[in-house]
Amino acid sequence: MIACFGGTFDPVHNGHLEAAKEVLTRAVCEEVRLIPCHIPPHRGVPHASPAHRLAMLELAVADCPGLVVDARELTRDGPSYTVETLRSLRQDYGPDVALGWVLGVDAAATLEAWEAWQRLPELAHLLLLDRPGVSLPTSGPVADLLAPGLTDEVADLHRVPAGHTWRVRQPQQAVSATEVRRTLATGRSAAHLLPVPVWAYIRQQGLYGCHGVPGHSAESE
Repeated sequence: MIACFGGTFDPVHNGHLEAAKEVLTRAVCEEVRLIPCHIPPHRGVPHASPAHRLAMLELAVADCPGLVVDARELTRDGPSYTVETLRSLRQDYGPDVALGWVLGVDAAATLEAWEAWQRLPELAHLLLLDRPGVSLPTSGPVADLLAPGLTDEVADLHRVPAGHTWRVRQPQQAVSATEVRRTLATGRSAAHLLPVPVWAYIRQQGLYGCHGVPGHSAESE
């Protein structure tokens, strides 16, 4: 199975990498493709440019076997709709390869707001990351769409190319990109939240208001 993990990655942080590695291992994937979003349909414009976010992702996965950066959304005009990305991936991999789309349970609960959301299970399995205090809806249109394909069996994800919903049940990470940006905006180090080369890149480029921020996490404590 090929798993795909979309997001703004603004910036990519340790939580992203740990989640991607959990999916890679637990779902027995050939690879996990991290796909940076160009224009998010449901949130503000990212703080860092597409070029910077892509560069940080490439640095982050350089020493992570099985994690691959996929820049297809950055080359597409207009909002980055998941359904369009999955259709593009299907064209690349064909109808018979199992594809999984990674998203948080919190995002899954808002699927009704997504473009052509009812089509998603036709194109890929949905691989759900747990979020603190958030549960899947048990009634309503989203529940009706996901319930028939719910499974706890990894083998089910490999038997068919799409259609199942599976909980990754990874250790929950408290870190978020918002926390990283907030930390940097207050002049503190974010070294403990970021892959080493990403932290170095942010400091070098002065991203997220990072000017003269100390280089080691111990200095921020």
